[in-house]
Amino acid sequence: MIFTGKRYCDYSSLIKATFGQRVQKVSLDTGFTCPNRDGSKGFGGCTYCNNDTFNPDYCEPEKSIKQQLEEGIAFFGKKYKSQEYLAYFQAYTNTYADIELVKKLYLEALSVPHVIGLVIGTRPDCLSDDLIVFLSQLSKKYYISLEFGVESTLNKTLKAINRCHTFEETIEAYKRCKNRGFYLGAHLILGLPGESKEDLLNHAKQVSKLPIKTLKLHHLQIVKQSVMGIQYKRNPAYFNLFTVDSYVDLVTDFIGLLRPDIVIERFTAEAPKDLLIAPNWGGLKNFEIVAKIDKKLVEKNTWQGKNYK
Repeated sequence: MIFTGKRYCDYSSLIKATFGQRVQKVSLDTGFTCPNRDGSKGFGGCTYCNNDTFNPDYCEPEKSIKQQLEEGIAFFGKKYKSQEYLAYFQAYTNTYADIELVKKLYLEALSVPHVIGLVIGTRPDCLSDDLIVFLSQLSKKYYISLEFGVESTLNKTLKAINRCHTFEETIEAYKRCKNRGFYLGAHLILGLPGESKEDLLNHAKQVSKLPIKTLKLHHLQIVKQSVMGIQYKRNPAYFNLFTVDSYVDLVTDFIGLLRPDIVIERFTAEAPKDLLIAPNWGGLKNFEIVAKIDKKLVEKNTWQGKNYK
């Protein structure tokens, strides 16, 4: 691992150590749905969810995977002339469809020039044994990353946000994927309703037990066209949303409890202004939040894994 002087394992270091050059993710939308949307497990989706909050303009399910990738590569190529790309299957559950269709789309992505791997966002309850075998075979030639939406390690929270799976299912999914050639990742939302500071810090301890290489964090954001948007309008007291300072303080404590070798891919997500309801952080960019986190770690004289047991 090549470290950049941070007090935690950062994603840029992982990319440099793995590829030796700049590699850019290109987001894709397959048009797939989720089992808590189509009725197989539930309806309405996760209460926080509006996928428009992270889909770029070129990312439209009406376009083929090849076209989305080519448009994304053209977009990023204006700024960076020499780089490779990862096809990022991002929106909704990207293993939740007929397995032959899923395989076809993955192979279509890998056929595009300069695409050297796949990053697949999915749920822990939506990955068949056959698909694990297929992806494991691909991993012998390509970079394959599987990112599971963990969101919370508390079953009461998972039920409240309509995830329609348990944390035990999450643990089992990672066990099935361990040592299969994948870079395994996790996604956590900090600040979901009903979770105390103790609960949030315990997430660090619980995800540290999972066989993950990367972790994405972000604070809860209330966005339009989500169930939480309606809940917030009706009862804002139900939510305990972070200020910038309270989030930086929590995250720096969280880092200290995290297993030292986990790469922290991100600390925040930035919902589009026209969709964001709350909290309002005054337009601070992600890099500005990261700078505050870096500074607070120095002030506390803490670092990733300092309090890990």
